Amino acid sequence: MINITPLEAWIRDRALIGHNLLNKPFLETLATYQLARVNETIKYARSNTPFYRHHLASLPTTPLSILSDIARIPFTTASNITGNPYRFSAVRQDDIARIVTLRTSGSTGEAKRLFFTEADLELTVDFFHYGMSTLVRPGQSVAILLPGESPDSVGDLLLRGLRRMDVRALVYGPVADPSHAAKAIASFGAHCIVGIPTQVLAVAQSRAGSRVGRGSIESVLLSTDYVPRAIAKTLEEVWGCRVFTHYGMTEMGLGGGVECEALDGYHLREGDLYFEVVDRETGEVCPDGAIGEVVFTTLTRSGMPLIRYKTGDIARIIPHPCPCGSVLRRMERVRGRWDGVIRLSPECTLTLSDMDESLFLLPDLLDYRVTVSTGSDEKFRLCCDVLMAEGGNLTDREVIARLSEVGAIQKALAGSILKTPSVRFSEDGRWTTTGVSKRKIVWTNSG
Repeated sequence: MINITPLEAWIRDRALIGHNLLNKPFLETLATYQLARVNETIKYARSNTPFYRHHLASLPTTPLSILSDIARIPFTTASNITGNPYRFSAVRQDDIARIVTLRTSGSTGEAKRLFFTEADLELTVDFFHYGMSTLVRPGQSVAILLPGESPDSVGDLLLRGLRRMDVRALVYGPVADPSHAAKAIASFGAHCIVGIPTQVLAVAQSRAGSRVGRGSIESVLLSTDYVPRAIAKTLEEVWGCRVFTHYGMTEMGLGGGVECEALDGYHLREGDLYFEVVDRETGEVCPDGAIGEVVFTTLTRSGMPLIRYKTGDIARIIPHPCPCGSVLRRMERVRGRWDGVIRLSPECTLTLSDMDESLFLLPDLLDYRVTVSTGSDEKFRLCCDVLMAEGGNLTDREVIARLSEVGAIQKALAGSILKTPSVRFSEDGRWTTTGVSKRKIVWTNSG
């Protein structure tokens, strides 16, 4: 029997606070709560942040009469924050507990800065507490392969959430040496691992990782990057565990949604965030089941409220109910970023997720990076840098064969707009195993 996600009871209790709706259906209660919170957030942001005072100046005093009215509100983009992040701060500098600085790879502009109060961080700890209760029980142990060396970092917040469950945690940090990480996990006696997909794969495929033993690791939670199903399948086979996925980004307060025991999409953090999926071209809200761009509005954030923030992530709202029995909405696993989609022709679009599901089936491949460029003959070039497992014997022919099975690449080769892909094998994988940023296809203007 599949247990219902613990997030439902957590969100239900919060939605009832301050509302006399005990006899109403939960979804009606939640919609009433979210409507009130969105209006409160707009009022708060206009009163306390220079950006939204100008950005939302034309809205009436109570902007939304129903939740669908949110479609009339203009989007907020990453470039808005990068241009001047301090215009988004809604509190005094003394009230900011943590500032997170994000830099886009290759960007020469000002970094994106995000501000959090102690209350904002507490909301994330609370979400981690309830979200992780699907994976571990009191008395068990978790190895956290995420940044955690500084106070209020993601690893530290997760540690604090687990302590509330009487669960021990080892904050190991990002993986630079997979064998060392595997030995630390075994020595700690971890029942659960939380980490970045390719890094956890590297641990599992190392000699020390394969000796951790089936049954020792009961569950794995993959986070911070998109999760290829091929990686989840490998981890299940190596460790005999269940593999869950989490969706979040720093702008959301790190936590956005997590899978339940059904492993069929993220249940969303709807007490703190209101999610939409919008058409990438028109900006119109997509019907459930249609693929678009994920947009969210913070409902409880005090340090830096964000209203209709465009994430750039590709996903869809799942239209059918969850097998766990929850009435909460679910989002399908994110498929990558819109800015990582490469259009080789009007009928031929290359995405990272398409390549993931093909390349990660290669048993010795731990990670890869694809660069696409054009040459003087105007044909596309595709170079694939591969990180191979310790003792692996992959060949460039095997990698090219897998790449050639990807629909977009197959079409581009047949149409003579793409040259045969080239493959290079990474010696140390420093561009991949120690990073915490999301993977994407790299585009250059010339070959």
